[in-house]
Amino acid sequence: MSFTFEEADEYAAAHSTPPPDVLVRLGEETNETQDVPEMSVGALEGAFLRFLVAMKQPRVVLEIGVFTGWSSIEMARALPPGGRIIACDANGETTAIARRYAAEMGVADVIDYRIGNAFETIEALEEIFDLVFIDARKPDYVDYYEAVLPKLAPGGIILADNTLSALAENEPIARFNRYVLEDDRVECVLVPIRDGVTLIRRRP
Repeated sequence: MSFTFEEADEYAAAHSTPPPDVLVRLGEETNETQDVPEMSVGALEGAFLRFLVAMKQPRVVLEIGVFTGWSSIEMARALPPGGRIIACDANGETTAIARRYAAEMGVADVIDYRIGNAFETIEALEEIFDLVFIDARKPDYVDYYEAVLPKLAPGGIILADNTLSALAENEPIARFNRYVLEDDRVECVLVPIRDGVTLIRRRP
């Protein structure tokens, strides 16, 4: 028996706890107002991120690429007491949508939105990151990875989104996948959820 990735995702989403109404409305507004609404992680991947944060219990999360905010909101819902997210994006308009829904969801106080160049933000941060989620400009993935790896806490995890898009001849992502796989400092696993999320950690 065979099935497509789309069918698998649809079945997985149908058999996963559905998102709250706030996120459903965020998805609807994103679909109605954005040229590329599929940039949002959506319900299934959002739930996956929330579960990872709930299990990992990170104190400091760095998100590179906010868009309209689904991922940061879902991660914020699972933070431990005192945990926070530093969320970087260059687009003030979409970040404003993220702020609005984060406030409605009751998690705005734990998300520190930073608008501007993510590399400059990362360089200026003194924090050590327990979890990093990379979901921004694809040609910059290797550079984002190298920027955050020195600031990753022992046992910290980097999540890179859209890594299965290499199958659709996305050359920057293919380059990133090869780069990480060949990096002796880390070990990784590519999870085929939606268009792929790679989990990366330093070798023990």
